[in-house]
Amino acid sequence: MDYLVTSIFFGGGTPTVLSEELLSSLLEKIKASFNIVEGAEITIESNPGTMGEEKAMALRKMGFNRLSMGVQAWQNRLLSILGRIHTIEEFQDNFHNARKAGFDNINVDIMFALPTQTSADWRETLERITNLNPEHISAYSLIIEEGTPFYEKFEKGELLETDEELDREMYHYAVAFLAEKGYQQYEISNFAKHGQESRHNKIYWQTTPDLGLGLGAHSFFGGSRFHNTYDLDKYILANGEINRLEEEHEMLLKKAAMEEFMFLGLRLTEGVSFKEFSQRFGVEMKEIYNKVISDLLERNLLRQTKEGIALTEIGIDLSNQVFTEFLLDK
Repeated sequence: MDYLVTSIFFGGGTPTVLSEELLSSLLEKIKASFNIVEGAEITIESNPGTMGEEKAMALRKMGFNRLSMGVQAWQNRLLSILGRIHTIEEFQDNFHNARKAGFDNINVDIMFALPTQTSADWRETLERITNLNPEHISAYSLIIEEGTPFYEKFEKGELLETDEELDREMYHYAVAFLAEKGYQQYEISNFAKHGQESRHNKIYWQTTPDLGLGLGAHSFFGGSRFHNTYDLDKYILANGEINRLEEEHEMLLKKAAMEEFMFLGLRLTEGVSFKEFSQRFGVEMKEIYNKVISDLLERNLLRQTKEGIALTEIGIDLSNQVFTEFLLDK
């Protein structure tokens, strides 16, 4: 392909369960098949329970230059509730193993609004994680979704959902605390040291083309959204024939593309650009959304920036409500 690849991301699960030989083979095949730019961000997700010093060394030697570690909480009782296979001691060991292996770009995922999690637990998690000085921190609120073990327990009354007030209190504390520690918030749930924002994640939020490889992988490419089959037998039988793997092709019409540009781009603290919108769609943003933007500015849910518009602090808290305002067929 003639496309320049700026980011490769092994994730959407726990790729570090794979053998070193298989991971190396996969990465080499990708490098041989695509035009990878020099200095591309090459990330691998890891569960601390599937890492070790040897694997960390091997991953760095293969060419992975960014590691994303899902610790979620500092307290072992919370990790047990979450069903995590690692302890906080294992996480610490493997974080240090990654540093020894030469990883100088590490993300740590943490979660708030967990069942039984207190404000003190959350403050300790933030304090301990920032003491390790990772380059990037992702902080997410727990969402209880249908079809998950959490949802079943919630339905039976075995788990209590964190109330919204505590959820917001934890979130606002994290934003302020992380800023003090030198982490700039560049997206609703993501914080980074200067220049260490996740290039890969920004590809999604800026609706830049991306190609997903593997079972069930989703793509946005050639103006279409589609995904590979979720059926493992079908995937294997396709024997690599792309047209037999891909399902649910949806050509993104201009209206839908404008909607996505707005509600994905507004996740970024820099917001969306009037100029970028005009260049992409051949029409001014305010020609399409003038009434919506004026209303949201008046309600202090949006703010005007030098380049365009962005969410306010209140707008972030009510972000889902704000995003729906940019649907054109409401």
